[in-house]
Parts: sequence; structure tokens; C-alpha cells
Amino acid sequence: MTSRTQITESLINQFLERLASQDAEGLGELFAEEIDWYVPGGEELPWTGRRSRREHVAQYFLTMWPAFVAGESTADLGRTVIDGRDAVVFSRFSHTVAATGKRFETPVAMHFTISDDGRIERMHLYEDTLTVSDAFRR
Repeated sequence: MTSRTQITESLINQFLERLASQDAEGLGELFAEEIDWYVPGGEELPWTGRRSRREHVAQYFLTMWPAFVAGESTADLGRTVIDGRDAVVFSRFSHTVAATGKRFETPVAMHFTISDDGRIERMHLYEDTLTVSDAFRR
């Protein structure tokens, strides 16, 4: 029998693998139909805000990725903490903004909750939103 923690760990690993390969559609497949998705940010970051449906996941990534210079983004994974249905992934993201050429780095925490049927039902991302917004200002 597979434990709740093992299911959560497997799903988070799949999320990270698909994120690394920029598989937007594959990322969306990991989510429940109805989701609680939140990425804070200002209007200069059109991918930020709340999402409530699985089909919004791929659109989030397809909107965000072109804002950064291809090949110049990194994610240094720190630690993943799993407690049953919940997981928190600690990381550090670095990107170069395509429109301004500015490079920035921010610590990140992503909080996931897994549904009873083994899909991601919640993803909240926490990062230094001021640093991100400043990188988009000319």
C-alpha cells in the first residue's frame, strides 16, 4: 500500500521534472479540475494572481516563460518538506527579464496540497515580489 506521503512526494517530483522541461501541458495534467492557485504580483506581471481551474495552469506558464530570456533561468532546489497531503518546496529562482535585460534572484517557497484522488489542488508561491517587479521596471 502506498502512503499519503509517498503519493505527495511522487506528485511533487513529477511537478518539478515537468517544470524543468517546460512542459506546460504536462504540468496542467497534474492538477485537479478545481484548484486554489495563488502567485502574488503586480499588474506588470500578467501571469500573477489567482487561478481556479486546471486549464489555467498551462496558460500561467505559457504567459510567464516568454517574459524571461530563454536559457538564462535557473532554479536551485533547496529542501522539500512533506507532511501527508502537504508539501513545501524551498528554492532559489534566477531569471533575466527579456524586456529590460535585468537579472534577478529570489528565494521561493511553493506550498502544495494534494487531493484525495492524487492531484494537486493547491499551489501557493511565495517569493520576493518587490525584487521581481523591480526587474521589470525600466
